[in-house]
Amino acid sequence: MKKPIFFLFLSFIFQLQAQNLTGKQLLEKAIQYHDPNGNWETFKGTLFVTMKTPKNTDRNSEIKIDIPKESFYVKASRGENTTEYALNKNNCKIIFNGKENPSEEIKTKHQLSCNKANLYKNYYTYLYGLPMKLKDQGTIIHDKVTRKTFKGKEYLVLKATYNQKIGKDTWYFYFNPKTYAMEVYQFFKETKNSGEYILLTGEEIINGIKMPKNRAWYYNKNNGYLGTDSLSK
Repeated sequence: MKKPIFFLFLSFIFQLQAQNLTGKQLLEKAIQYHDPNGNWETFKGTLFVTMKTPKNTDRNSEIKIDIPKESFYVKASRGENTTEYALNKNNCKIIFNGKENPSEEIKTKHQLSCNKANLYKNYYTYLYGLPMKLKDQGTIIHDKVTRKTFKGKEYLVLKATYNQKIGKDTWYFYFNPKTYAMEVYQFFKETKNSGEYILLTGEEIINGIKMPKNRAWYYNKNNGYLGTDSLSK
């Protein structure tokens, strides 16, 4: 009889904890865990990321992010091809297989563009800058913190939406209730059963920031596996 009472007590405490925290308070606790010294605002570093997907060869990327200088560089290799994008504020450079300024024919064939370079910049700085990026202008942090069991584990869940200029997706961030580490995030688009969820495992400490080592992507609608990004120093 003691065990059920004990677990009921833990459940009560956990629920009380969720009720007492606002969304912004939970975010601050998560940032304190991942970036205790506030290093993201001045982040300058290099990430090495390997993407594994079920039907493709691995894509190996070297990513350089310099927040103060607003510069971004990515060199991605898959199979025989290597693509490099370099962004420095409004300047963009494209290099394909070691050659600068590839022809329009090559850019069309391999879908190379400065728009794509900016997509990569936004993608990598957002995902590896989480949860700190949730303090960016235009992000709407909802006050209510919910308690949810996901994949057999309980979490404190934060909801974030964005103003119309930034995006229409709705995001949910799942935090460990003891450490406030971010362990899952999930987004939904406007259509039903849309979007994906991402499971985070392991950590790499880069410039004093705890970043997820592995990010495994799945469809919300059928749990279909998309791929895994693995981070190394």
